[in-house]
Amino acid sequence: MTDSCASLSSLGWSEFFSDQLVSNETNLLPMRIDTVHRARLTAIFQSGTVKLTHPAEVTTADFAVGDWILVDPSTHLVQRLLKRKTLLERRKTGNRPPQLVAANIDTLFIVTSCNSDFNAARLERYLALANQAGTNPVIVLTKADTVSNAWEFEQQAAALQRGLTVVTLNARSPDAKTALFAWCGVGQTVTLVGSSGVGKSTLVNTLAGPVLELPQQTGGIREHDAKGRHTTTSRSLHAIAAGGWVIDTPGIRTLDVSHVGNGIDTVFAEITELAPHCRFRDCSHVHEPGCAVQAAMAAGKIDPERLTRWRKLQNETDDNSVNQVRPRGTSSMPRRKNRG
Repeated sequence: MTDSCASLSSLGWSEFFSDQLVSNETNLLPMRIDTVHRARLTAIFQSGTVKLTHPAEVTTADFAVGDWILVDPSTHLVQRLLKRKTLLERRKTGNRPPQLVAANIDTLFIVTSCNSDFNAARLERYLALANQAGTNPVIVLTKADTVSNAWEFEQQAAALQRGLTVVTLNARSPDAKTALFAWCGVGQTVTLVGSSGVGKSTLVNTLAGPVLELPQQTGGIREHDAKGRHTTTSRSLHAIAAGGWVIDTPGIRTLDVSHVGNGIDTVFAEITELAPHCRFRDCSHVHEPGCAVQAAMAAGKIDPERLTRWRKLQNETDDNSVNQVRPRGTSSMPRRKNRG
């Protein structure tokens, strides 16, 4: 491997992206978008950071932090948006297009704290979004140093999905780097999501260490309900001291799951795997005879609260919505001919 390839790989480049290149694009530079603002984009590449221009037929909303693009080296004009490996997006109300949160992420850290912010139903929604996006979810419990029963929060979190990894830490402690090191190595990209006030920005600062030139602002929480203030207002990509990259995102106030039916199935595998064994194919798992799910709940194998939460999410999910949204990883930007 050449030094050039090694440098690109340290930014997260892989065969998934190089296999998309065609012969007439050899004069274009691969770059990775590190900030998306309302009217401008910036990207990083082997020699540093540049401000980008984009074609008139697209807007900055068509790009996500973490995207890989091909850029004209003389004009810094974006020529092509490469297909995404993973894409985390958030649905908006009405008929508005989804908001792109982060692209090409390997691990999604779902951050919550060991206090009244901990909410199993909300965490299940985050897990469904992570599963649909194709990322590896990890629950990160912060403020473990402020309680004596952090292990109880850890047990509750681990029960939310099979094989789920849960890490308990103090976001301000240098030990947090060690606890999350396995997902933050060279070329790896992680993203943090969670409600405001749980320590996401603090954790970004801890992971980045001295390599972060402009530390993320942090804020306190209200004492009576542990609710925080949104201190991160835009999405951005930062280098991690361990060699990887972290995307910081604002707190997400609403979590629409209408487009993540497959992600929900993964979260509630103990329910969805039993459904085919019900007497009726369209069993609602409420009152029908021969319901395998109700039988498992009666036998103590399914938590009744889990079934209630699953039913609520299913009611929000349109059976046809998964087929109506843009397929994950596709590009909304038209492919441009090489003018070189």
